[in-house]
Amino acid sequence: MRLLIVGHGRMGKIVESLAPAHGFEIAGVLDIDSNPDGKGLVAPPAADVAIEFSTPEATVQNLPLFAQHGINAVVGTTGWQQHEPRLRRLVTESSIAVVASANFSIGANLFQSIVEHAARQFAPSTAYGAWVYEAHHAAKKDAPSGTAISLKAAMEAAGYSRGIDVSSTRAGYIPGTHTVGFDGPSDTVTLTHANRDRAAFALGALEAARWVVGKRGWFTMKDVLGLQ
Repeated sequence: MRLLIVGHGRMGKIVESLAPAHGFEIAGVLDIDSNPDGKGLVAPPAADVAIEFSTPEATVQNLPLFAQHGINAVVGTTGWQQHEPRLRRLVTESSIAVVASANFSIGANLFQSIVEHAARQFAPSTAYGAWVYEAHHAAKKDAPSGTAISLKAAMEAAGYSRGIDVSSTRAGYIPGTHTVGFDGPSDTVTLTHANRDRAAFALGALEAARWVVGKRGWFTMKDVLGLQ
């Protein structure tokens, strides 16, 4: 399976190192220098699927070009979600499929499924308030994280209609950590997921890349893992 890597920062390099052992041939690697303003995708290498960990601005430029060239894509970039309705329409009208997720860690996605169930159980108990807290290393730019936003949305979709406080910390080298809590008059329940290694994101992205080939439409890791 031919894989195009778009974005060659820390995540892109981990994907590149793990891909051959998971059955992928590297069709090409595009970085900030070889793909300014999407120019590297005007005539891209022949590929079955692309994995993109770039920047929000690049994602908005790259997705239409993936669609134009019939390259399915796995998008792990965050911070571009205000453009999602337009890009989703573009993809669904094309011949490609996209898996977009704020977090490709398989454990993190199973964690979100557990959080949804907990929110559904706590929703009728009006004495309990809820919060989402996330902490990351100082170099992470967006706050709150895309995963924290997704967790809050999942809790609301599960029927938790009261306010959900969301807060963030950016400091040092903290691994990505997300905690969801429910607090009542006499007790507290917390659920926590922590990523110890960036390889978790890369392995999930490679699993999504294998799954998305041959499909059409807009998907998330829920679809990949059968959690719908």
